[in-house]
Amino acid sequence: MQPKISIVIPVYNVGQYLCQCLDSIITQTIQDYEVILVDDGSTDESPSICDKYAEKNKRFTVIHQKNEGSAKARNTGLDKATGEYIAFIDSDDWINEDHLQNLQKRAEETEADIV
Repeated sequence: MQPKISIVIPVYNVGQYLCQCLDSIITQTIQDYEVILVDDGSTDESPSICDKYAEKNKRFTVIHQKNEGSAKARNTGLDKATGEYIAFIDSDDWINEDHLQNLQKRAEETEADIV
């Protein structure tokens, strides 16, 4: 079944922040999403953190690629995304537990292309 929201997260050497980011996604009030982690050639522990989260949660997919920059990593994630909506989250940020619910609600209420 197609998820409502695809979350694309470019990842590059953010090991010290990545768990907080990914944990904030897991605790969302809605669960109809997929997470696409694009490891952009990280040289720290980020790739193994991505793999561990993907092993534990079927909503998470990891793509490992050589370092080509965040724009290319976002495009790689977009190519893999299957959701009706796309959300980008930076790997050194985290979101409130109702973030996705609020975005989806607003998009549906206003029929917006971008929220």
